[in-house]
Amino acid sequence: MSESVFTETYDAVVIGAGHAGCEAALALARLSLNTVLFTVSVDSIAMMPCNPNVGGTSKGHLVREVDALGGEMGKNIDRTFIQSKMLNKSKGPAVHSLRAQADKKEYSYSMRKVLEKTENLTIKQAEVTELLTEDGAITGVRTNTGAVYYCRVCVLCTGTYLKAKCITGDISTYTGPNGLQAANYLSESLEKLGIKLRRFKTGTPARIDGSTIDYSKMEPQYGDEKIVPFSFTNSSEDLEREQVKCWLTYTTEETHKIIRDNLKRSPLYSGYIKGTGPRYCPSIEDKVVRFADKNRHQVFIEPEGNYTNEMYIGGMSSSLPEDVQIAMYRSVPGLEKAKIVRNAYAIEYDCIDSLELLPTLELKKVAGLFSAGQANGSSGYEEAAAQGLLAGINAAMKAKGKEPIIIDRSQGYIGVLIDDLVTKGTNEPYRMMTSRAEYRLLLRQDNADERLTPIGYRAGLIPEERYQRFMEKMKRIEEEIERIRTTYVGNTKEVQDLLENYHSTPLISGIALAELIRRPELSYEILAPIDKDRPILPEEVKEEVNIRLKYEGYIKRQQKQVEQFHKLENKKIPKTINYSEIGSLRLEAIQKLSDIRPESVGQAARISGVSPSDISVLLVYLEQYKEK
Repeated sequence: MSESVFTETYDAVVIGAGHAGCEAALALARLSLNTVLFTVSVDSIAMMPCNPNVGGTSKGHLVREVDALGGEMGKNIDRTFIQSKMLNKSKGPAVHSLRAQADKKEYSYSMRKVLEKTENLTIKQAEVTELLTEDGAITGVRTNTGAVYYCRVCVLCTGTYLKAKCITGDISTYTGPNGLQAANYLSESLEKLGIKLRRFKTGTPARIDGSTIDYSKMEPQYGDEKIVPFSFTNSSEDLEREQVKCWLTYTTEETHKIIRDNLKRSPLYSGYIKGTGPRYCPSIEDKVVRFADKNRHQVFIEPEGNYTNEMYIGGMSSSLPEDVQIAMYRSVPGLEKAKIVRNAYAIEYDCIDSLELLPTLELKKVAGLFSAGQANGSSGYEEAAAQGLLAGINAAMKAKGKEPIIIDRSQGYIGVLIDDLVTKGTNEPYRMMTSRAEYRLLLRQDNADERLTPIGYRAGLIPEERYQRFMEKMKRIEEEIERIRTTYVGNTKEVQDLLENYHSTPLISGIALAELIRRPELSYEILAPIDKDRPILPEEVKEEVNIRLKYEGYIKRQQKQVEQFHKLENKKIPKTINYSEIGSLRLEAIQKLSDIRPESVGQAARISGVSPSDISVLLVYLEQYKEK
């Protein structure tokens, strides 16, 4: 290597400027670490290479949690959405999930602007090709020009770029998403450090010229009249704007026949694609094969932005050859004359085996090296942002010699996501779902700030002014709940008429408003006409009061379950423990426990292959270990 190689020193390096990289870099810089953010293209910062939306079922929870902790994704989508909708409103509050259609270009520009204005943050367009270590710890990175950037901590946020290969039919190109340059050398550097890699696959549908679509054959999908912000720093009034329409159509029997007749030409079924694809976001080929009994599948037509005709064909990702794609899309009502702007494709890429990670998202084998997002085998913008934020926070804590921030399964969907990855691992791109959370009635999207803002404040990402506003909100909620509990109404004509209007049982004697709110057909808002002393309160306060009172019994039951959960989480396992010395532990348990090195008995109990009897043996051993 030439002696004239350029070198520079930073506190932190972040590799990749996707959704994980942006959150990691912002967290590090905002926590006063001099940070450099590397990207293969500055124009790809916060790029949305697949769907043009943020949030959705369970993913909306993640975005609100990122915001509650002091992250940026919620604020950015609030700035750039073109349609907003709360999903699952007909169901209970545990599964209400916010989703917003984004203007893709605006989303990327807006996030880039935030990064460029952030103190302590440098953006650098270059490919990182090598990780530099000394004595098992990260010391820096080398780029494709040979330049060396020394650092104390590093966060990998490589997305789907590691040895990326895009595939359409039998044509493959060695590029990242949207034709961007792949990162072809970093995988080798990771493997030299003893880090196990996997080969995963994901895909995206075609983009259609909107002027060639017949919308009269489709069902319009409107946004909500009343906007619910993703960020707790915004109000509904702040976000009022004209919204675009999306559209719903369906595949047909002809669509399915075209796909079945061409399966032999699909790289998914010919064996050409080796990577493991996402089970919960399958390609249209997979849907037709796996759900052969269904004669149609939903197809969502979603605008890519305000200043483009491109429409995203949600629900029809594919890697079929171009001629088959054209026939397939044109068999869908409304798309008979559709012209494809960008072909659908599959993408294969390297990622880390997530069992290589600690709960802090630090690599077990390389101190100071953290990893987040699709680099860890997850899928989705929201899962990436959540991991990026936590990896950035914990890298900062590591550099400052402070205790890490670990969110457990009872505190947030972020905790469920990270715990699943580092404890159970994943054999396919991991997708967040509400069913993965045991305590989902406690982990609602509406109370993400209550659960996580104090943690963000302690970490240093929530400013004092915002924290005081949050504390004031909590105070008003508690005061109003107490007032409702102690406010009684009698069996007056006004009360009885209101109850009759909502088909609710009439009163025989006086009753607390709190008791009435618990009736399924009633709510805090409905009872307003008979609540004479009701104060004027913000919508978010009223919503929280209603939910807490209406679901009080269920919430208390889950809180008791959480207490039991914490008992096992608080039983820490010494790092020096030798599992092979524990008599009566099964061989599989010894192997799994030795590989994963769980930090607590609770984490050990969630490891696949470790049985309840193994946990009983471990508990007995730990009691004896304490006495030594």
